[in-house]
Amino acid sequence: MLEQTVPLFLAPMAGVTDLAYRLLARECGADLSITEFTAASGLSRNDANSWLKVESDPREKPFIPQIFGGDIKEMVTTVELLENKADIIDINFGCPAPKVCRHDAGAALLRNPDKVIDMVRACIKATNVPITVKMRLGTGSGPNTALEITQRLEKEGVERICVHGRTLRQRYSGEADWSQIKEIVNSVEIPVVANGDIIDASTASACLEETGAGGLMIGRGAIGRPMIFHEIKKDLGWPVETPPWGDGNIAESRLWCWDRYLELSSELYVGSNNKNLKRHAVSFTKGLPGASKMRVELHSMPTQEKMGMKVKQYLEELTELDIFPI
Repeated sequence: MLEQTVPLFLAPMAGVTDLAYRLLARECGADLSITEFTAASGLSRNDANSWLKVESDPREKPFIPQIFGGDIKEMVTTVELLENKADIIDINFGCPAPKVCRHDAGAALLRNPDKVIDMVRACIKATNVPITVKMRLGTGSGPNTALEITQRLEKEGVERICVHGRTLRQRYSGEADWSQIKEIVNSVEIPVVANGDIIDASTASACLEETGAGGLMIGRGAIGRPMIFHEIKKDLGWPVETPPWGDGNIAESRLWCWDRYLELSSELYVGSNNKNLKRHAVSFTKGLPGASKMRVELHSMPTQEKMGMKVKQYLEELTELDIFPI
């Protein structure tokens, strides 16, 4: 059996990587997880919903909140507020969402390398907690600033950089450019994590071979499929234990993961609704027989409890059909 060569990360995703899902992904083989990206403006102003996004649990070690913003003072204040609870603080320069970029935050900052460096330098100076960065291959308009920014961030003391192999302009279209990630890997000494189009063991292996990255981050490929981390490790011959769902098929693994997600949600969100439950309910059924009809029914569920049971019943029925390969 091969030794595991690099860590696998669950990417930070808005509306997806709530605490229950992060803990579930850890149980399914993710080595590290990162919170939903959270606005420094909300945290620094003590907005309750923003602080809910950066809740953690002793089972989540290291705890890595991700923050974004366009105002350096707000970012510094937020770093100081997180210092006593975070093991690592990740700064987002990768989000392509227009509502983020119009405030000169996320990937929009890549058009201004000097501001990126000033922001990160100020955050590093404000804390003893390690600072890491997630970014893209520039904006897609004008010169590609990613290589320059990465080299400068290393000099400032950033401990790890994750690069999504697309530009701001691309958003999530086209293919991730792993060759440009390779250039960045070869230009710095700190670990560079590759992100983009990693959906199974084959693409994970190909990305590692092409980039030489020091880690792999999985985003959309892990939505509704937290078992992807175990599957990649197993198929690459890395050491893994028998998963809690056994050697079952797709429906059986999703059923176990869904049950576990509901358990974690009920444990962690006592007295309140899980704002992401409906999105996860849809994601866990994607690509399965009869999913479209079932998802229509989900929209009429009067409570989250009934929605959770509806998905559970649907997956249970699929496991009995024995139509999936092991």
